[in-house]
Amino acid sequence: MPRVTPSPTRMTAPPDVHAHYENFPVASWLCPPRLRPAIAAIYGFARTADDIADEGDATADERLAQLAAFRAELRAVAAGAPPSPRWPGIFGPLAVQLHAWRLPLQLLEDLLDAFEQDIRMTRDQARYPDRTALLDYCRRSANPVGRLLLHLYGIDDAASLARSDAICTGLQLANFWQDPSVDIPRGRHYFTDADLQRFGIARAELATGRDTAATRALVADNVAWARACLNEGAPLALRIPGRAGWELRLVVQGGQRILDRIAALDHGTLSRRPKLGASDLPVMLWRALRMKPAANGTIRADT
Repeated sequence: MPRVTPSPTRMTAPPDVHAHYENFPVASWLCPPRLRPAIAAIYGFARTADDIADEGDATADERLAQLAAFRAELRAVAAGAPPSPRWPGIFGPLAVQLHAWRLPLQLLEDLLDAFEQDIRMTRDQARYPDRTALLDYCRRSANPVGRLLLHLYGIDDAASLARSDAICTGLQLANFWQDPSVDIPRGRHYFTDADLQRFGIARAELATGRDTAATRALVADNVAWARACLNEGAPLALRIPGRAGWELRLVVQGGQRILDRIAALDHGTLSRRPKLGASDLPVMLWRALRMKPAANGTIRADT
């Protein structure tokens, strides 16, 4: 299911990129206090939708019906209706923040679109044909989180939005390449048909959970793609001032570090799932401190 993100990580502890909605800041101690209620309300909305889509024993059709009801509730409170008794703890706070901050409703609906897409694709055993299709999924599963946060900060120029999208997509992709040993047995396939064909891999081979020279090359190529996205978006972290900018630096470094961990396994993530631990935090902090713009305006955020 969508795990986004700037899929920012919780920075009160070293981030585990698989934690529940792990790439969301969840009103961390680096976030300005005035924004914490809005961020917490958005997170509660996303986490509850994630639970509807992914937890328990409901069928795919039952999950889709619940998400449809969840969407209807979102639209109702956005139009000024009081929250219904079904999810008052979610839509009560969200209604306040929707109107206080004029949150873009479409971004919240995009997240629900992505949850629904994951359910349908798993149910129907559908696959992503190419990276363009996978990026379109990330546009709705990950990028809305960064755009919602930028909205709270009052940043809406095209360059910043594009860099936010690159960070969020990079974090989502990092999560995908971290998790094939978890996702594939559950019927979730994020390696595209085009990439499998390029590396001469049959999809059934992935289901065996065995790492081969070809699958390692596939993962390595996709890791490079995720890293390039994070590097593309990294300059945004230097534009945002104060604690929020430092949080975003650490978010980027959390994504880069999990990619390092994948590489340390020689990209053998069909059989193992790398994790971040306490020893990774000093590396992330050091790299965050060293993030500076290069002469060409880019940043290498992975060194």
